[in-house]
Order: sequence, then structure tokens, then C-alpha cells
Amino acid sequence: MSYSNYLTVTALTTYLKVKLENDPHLKKILLKGEISNFKRHSTGHLYFSLKDEKSSINSMMFSSYTKSLLFEPKDGDHVLVEGYISLYEARGTYSISITSMTLDGVGELYLKYEQLKKDFEALGYFDSKYKKPIPKFPKAIGVITSETGAVIQDIKTTVSRRYLLTKIILYPALVQGEGSKDSLVRQIKRANEEAIVDTLIIGRGGGSIEDLWSFNEPEVITAIFESKIPVITAIGHETDTTLSDFVSDLRAPTPTAAAELATPNINDLLINIKEKEQQLNYYINERLKNIKLQLMNLDERLVISSPKAKLETIHDRVSDLSYLLNKNYKNKLTQYEYQVLVLKNKLISPKDKIHNIEQKIMLLEKALSSNYQHKVSRLESDFKSLTSKLNALNPLNIMERGFSLTTKNQKVITSIKELNKDDVIEVDFKDGSVESKVIQIKERNLK
Repeated sequence: MSYSNYLTVTALTTYLKVKLENDPHLKKILLKGEISNFKRHSTGHLYFSLKDEKSSINSMMFSSYTKSLLFEPKDGDHVLVEGYISLYEARGTYSISITSMTLDGVGELYLKYEQLKKDFEALGYFDSKYKKPIPKFPKAIGVITSETGAVIQDIKTTVSRRYLLTKIILYPALVQGEGSKDSLVRQIKRANEEAIVDTLIIGRGGGSIEDLWSFNEPEVITAIFESKIPVITAIGHETDTTLSDFVSDLRAPTPTAAAELATPNINDLLINIKEKEQQLNYYINERLKNIKLQLMNLDERLVISSPKAKLETIHDRVSDLSYLLNKNYKNKLTQYEYQVLVLKNKLISPKDKIHNIEQKIMLLEKALSSNYQHKVSRLESDFKSLTSKLNALNPLNIMERGFSLTTKNQKVITSIKELNKDDVIEVDFKDGSVESKVIQIKERNLK
């Protein structure tokens, strides 16, 4: 065989690429399968394998197409995809390039659920400001559910056990399948039109998302939101959550719990009544005590305020004032008599007054002379004492006894430590001074 008959790998791969990518049957392919080996590239492209029980195919989705996804892909998701076949020449592998992708089966319902939830949340249907309070003591409770299911029996049993003063009114409705949406809406509106119940309970047993889907329908959500009667939802099991639960005024995990939330507990009421009775008795007794005390005070005030008592009080007051008046009159008279006597004693003749002044002048002259002599004597004594002290401290007198004053550069020398050999010093005596030079320094042992 001629060498020219051999193809290069690139030539074969290029041929296959042209064949695959230009085949009209492979330009638009609809596939379903399970995602595995999922990876999201930093560029936004998605890379994964799409597989079923026997085969798998490499898949990719460019970032320009991922913007239309309504869910976050992950391993294990069952999906429906649309795309076209492409071949990667460098490796000679083919794959499907995906242009659109949705979840398969239940996944579509979940996406619809999430979209509806976002829509109603944006409208404010789930806002707490629209939640109506549940009546504490309902006279009648409406139950919208299947008339053959266990929900109505559970609610009746719970209410009869907890609170006998309310009655249960059933509004039978389809809670699953075709026609259930309209049935639920019709009964919600009927309960509001009749207006004979204080609270509405909408409930049913558990089930799949398909079974509970009627409670996610926009018409049902709107009917609950527009209900003037407070609504408690008890749909499915505790783990099931429908959009009706978000829009209702209160959500219960079970129908029994809904009945408990809608009614007070008779035992709690009895305890509360007993406590209120005790409080009432206490307040009545306290009130009676206060009234009795007020009556006693009023009785005392009445006795005190009687005309006879007032006259007696006035008479006593007049007697006291009369006694005080006489006493003050006598005291005032005595005071005036004393003042007259004092003034009389002060009235003396001018001659006597002059004589008294002369006597005072003589006494003052004697006192002045005596004080002058005493002052002079004391000053002379102090002068002599100070002179004696001054003489004792006079340096000249000290020098009379043979002492002298030694200075160096006009600074008094008191110790040999202040002198050095050959220093010139000046010695002052009482009658003059001598300038000397230090020849020798001798230290005296003072110990």
C-alpha cells in the first residue's frame, strides 16, 4: 500500500469534526440524564458529564447560556438539555455543547415553586405587617379540608379536649388533583362571605410536592391573602412547606397543632380563672378595708365638725385669748413702770452733771499719770536689758578678752580646712589688723 494512502490523525479528526458538526440531526439534540463530575470554571463555563444507566457524554455550557438557568446545577441533578454535538480536535473527543437546561420532572415544579415564591414575596404577600392576630377565644372555627380525611377528625378531637365553648364548621374541599385549586378558593371565599367563624384552618395530610401543589397555586395564595378571617395553615407534615404557609397568618406543623393554636387550653383557663378569682378577692378585701377606714375618718370628722363641738372649741379659744390678754397687759404695764423709773433716775441737774464730769476728769488724770510713769519705767528697764545683751555680743568686747577675727579674701575663716600653705590672711584685733602669711598648718585632735 502506498505511503500516500495513510491519513494523519489531524486529517481524520478534522474530517470527523466536519461530519459531526454539519450533520443536521446533531445540530439540535434533546437529551435527558444525570449530572456528574460537575465543575464551574472561573470564566463561568460549566463542564460535566451527562449519563444514564449505561453511557455518559462529555458536556459543556458556555457562560453566555448559563445566565438563563433558573437553578444551580450540581452532581446528581436529573436534567433536560438542548444542544449540539462538537468535536475537540486536540484530543479527538466529542461532546455536547448545551444551550439550555432545566431540571427534570419534580425539578420543574421546584423551579416553579421558587419563582412563585419570589414573585409573591416581591408583592409583599409574606410581609409580617399583613399578619392578622388569631382570636384567643373563638366562638366558631372553620376548617377547609377533605370531608373524608383524618384532618377534620383530628381537629374536632383536639378542640373538644381543649375548649368546649367553640364549634367546628367544615367547609369541604378537594385538597389534591384536578379541581382542587378552584375548590379551595371557593371555600375560602364562602367562609368570608358567611362570616360566621372567627378563625379558618386550611389543612391536609402529607404528600409529595405534586400532591401538595394546589396550595402553591397563585389563586389559592391570593384568596388566603385577601381573607378577612385569620388563617392557620396545617398542610402536609412538619417538613413540608407550601406557599400557603408563607402567606397565612400562622403556620402549624400538623392539624392537631393548628387546633391547639386556634383554641385556649381549658386547664390553662381554669388556672387563670382561679388566679383572677384570688386577685379579685384580694382587691375586694383591700377595697373594703379602705372604705371602712374612710368611713371611720368621716365619722371622726363629723364629730369634730358638729355645731356643739365648734362652739366648745370657740369658747375654749376665747378663754385662752382672754387669759393671754390679761397676762400681756400686766407684763406691759410692769415694763412701762420700770422704764419710767429708769428715766427718772437719769434725770439729774446740770450742776450735778458738771460735778460728775469733774470727778471723772480727775480720775482720768490720775490714771494717765500712773500709766505714764509705769510705761517710762518699763521702757528704761527694757533699754538696759538690750544694752547689756548688745555689749555681750559686741565683737570688740570679745576682742578685749584676747580674741581676733581671721579673714581670707574678705571671707571669715572658721576652720584650718579653708586654708592652704602660703595663703595670705588678715587678722583683725580690737585696735587694728595684721596681714599674715600661712607658714604651717597644724590640725588639732578634737576627740
